[in-house]
Parts: sequence; structure tokens; C-alpha cells
Amino acid sequence: MSTYGHGDRKYRQSRVLLSSAGRGWSGIAADLRAHPVCEVPPFNPVYTEVTIAIRGCSGMVLRTGGGERQETRSAPGKIWLSPAGISMDEICITAPHEETLHLYLPAEPFSSLADDEMFRAGPYSLRYLADIQDDLIQQIGLAILAEMASETSTGRMLVETSALALAARLAHSYAEPASVRPQGSRSHRLDEIRLRRVLDYIAQHLDEDITAAQLAGVACLSPFHFARMFKAAMGAAPHRYVGQQRLENAMALLAAGKRSLSYIALSCQFSSQASFNRAFRQATGVTPGEYRRARQ
Repeated sequence: MSTYGHGDRKYRQSRVLLSSAGRGWSGIAADLRAHPVCEVPPFNPVYTEVTIAIRGCSGMVLRTGGGERQETRSAPGKIWLSPAGISMDEICITAPHEETLHLYLPAEPFSSLADDEMFRAGPYSLRYLADIQDDLIQQIGLAILAEMASETSTGRMLVETSALALAARLAHSYAEPASVRPQGSRSHRLDEIRLRRVLDYIAQHLDEDITAAQLAGVACLSPFHFARMFKAAMGAAPHRYVGQQRLENAMALLAAGKRSLSYIALSCQFSSQASFNRAFRQATGVTPGEYRRARQ
């Protein structure tokens, strides 16, 4: 399920610098915004929102919601959590924020976690929190921001697994009551047979849109556990492995010299040749055209 978040309805005075709108992302939406000194009117969120101060953020952020009043001195790295369904009375931003990342989570990634034994401690409710300092959430946010700034061939898979990781972090660390891992839960393993099945599936569908959920289904694991077990087995996250395989395929097609650059870009799941050129040069140090000419 795709979502565009609620940023345009909530932050009407801000300016959008980057957005996930139109990218076909599933399980999460994001935008990078510049906020002036302003007051944000009352809002009832449908999505859970995680806000991360990125750059040029100072002054105070005053929030009232869920029966609490919060006053936070803003700085890069500060995080705010606004759970879905908790009515926000007002926000006051006392100094400009040049770059603030907003992540919007629908119910979907939380629902997928509910099928996992690690999260079967019963229903939980996220808390309305400010002044969070969490390195993992910040890393997830920066990875999503990097994908918005520069598209990769496995961006959708990266975002999908990032949404699950973010939901898991929120459920474990910022829920009331806190999620508890049950004792004696069964182990989740990606054995050689399942791993081979997944690798064969990737090889056969490399020129198609591959999602983490599809790969988890092939392995008969939950998406959350699949991502962790795949990285443990292969030494790389699923999106990085798929990206490397697509890069090697592109290099082979370029060396063969029979396909156009636009065809190769689309077969590697890039939305445009320009995005393919940029990613290829970043990975190899040369453009696709230069790589082809050097091998002919």
C-alpha cells in the first residue's frame, strides 16, 4: 500500500525540498521541509509521524498534544514522535529550520510486525514524545533521505525494509506498555535451502521490481526477520545484494554493446537513464558510456 503522508495538510507554511510522492514507495512516505518561524494549527494525524532535525535547526519547538505540553530546544539530530490518532493541539516553531525530515508510517508496517513472535506481547500504544536522541532512528532517516536525494535501483526495497526497521524500533522502545519479547520463542533461521531459493528468485527476476516482502515470502519468514537473517547469511542487506547483482548485469550488458543505455537503465529498475548514469558512476567511478567504450 502506498501513502503520501499528511505533510501538505499539516505544514502549510513550510517549503518542500524533497518528497517521496510519485516514487511508488510502500509502507512509508517522507518529505524534507524548510520551516519558517510559524505556528502549526491543530491537527489529527492518520499516520504515525517521526520528525528529525537535519540541518540549520535552532530555537524552540513548542508542542501540545495527547494532554502534554513539550518544549524542546531544536538542534540537528533531535527527534519528535507523533503517533497516529493522538490529536495535536498546536506547534510553535520559534526559529527557522532549514532542513527537517518528516517520515510518515501507516498501519501496514506495524501490522506486519504483529505476526512476528517478537511482537506478540499484545496491543501497544506509541507515546507522544519530544527531544528523542536515537542513533538507529537517525540512521534510518538518513538512509531514506539519501534515497530521495539520489535514486538507486533498489530504492523501493531499501525503503520497505527501513519502514519495518523503524516500526520495530518504535514498537520496542517508545510504546506504552513497552513491547516485551516472549520467553522461549522459536528461532528464525534462513537455512541453505531457503537461502538458495531466495537467491534463485533474485536471479530470475532481476529485471523486475523485487520487494523485500516477496523475498520474505519465498523464504517463508516474516519481512522483519528475513531482512536480518539475509544480512547475517550474505553479509549484505537484501537491497544491497540485489543492487550489486543489477550492477554486474548492467556491466555485462554494457560490455556486450547490443543494448541501448536507456534499455539497460530500465532493466536495472531505474526510472530514467539520468538516474542510472549517476548511480553507475558513483559505484564504478565512470559513466556507463565510458565503461562501454573502454571495453570495445
